[in-house]
Amino acid sequence: MAKPDLKTYRDRMDKSVAALKEEFGGLRTGRANAGLLDPVRVEAYGSTSPLNAVAAISVPEPRMISVSVWDKGMVSAVDKAIRNANLGLNPIVDGTTLRIPIPPLTEERRKDLVKLAGKYSEQQKIAVRNVRRDANDDLKKAEKAGDISQDEQKKMEAEVQKDTDAAIKRIDEALKTKEAEIMQV
Repeated sequence: MAKPDLKTYRDRMDKSVAALKEEFGGLRTGRANAGLLDPVRVEAYGSTSPLNAVAAISVPEPRMISVSVWDKGMVSAVDKAIRNANLGLNPIVDGTTLRIPIPPLTEERRKDLVKLAGKYSEQQKIAVRNVRRDANDDLKKAEKAGDISQDEQKKMEAEVQKDTDAAIKRIDEALKTKEAEIMQV
């Protein structure tokens, strides 16, 4: 086994932070955002596809999302997929276009979204800690195999911990920003 490269672990931690920001994009604040429909999957042509593979999504007004379905036969499947995505959205079908009004958030819904954001951030923190565990395991193996000295192993473990702390701090900051955005009336 060769000397472990800490950059690969750092990249995996960065991916966890990026994944969290992507998940936060799907959480709705009070405004319409095409990213709200990212988690929607549509049963199309015998397989499950993302919504943007079967329709064009646009935001014509601050409180309205418009979904233009390309295939007339897919309109009901898209409507059903949006309703079943647990986003609290009720599309209005108008030919091949679905208009989705974005209701204002209630205090209760805001609190639910904050909880959900917390759950997303906790999942990514766990992912970051798992990367740290993998890195430390690999460092121990490399030390046992004689590829690195014990001092080097300790120094690299400290660096991995520093990267872990930094990634978790970025996750906490992203959560705090998202919570403020959600609770803003």
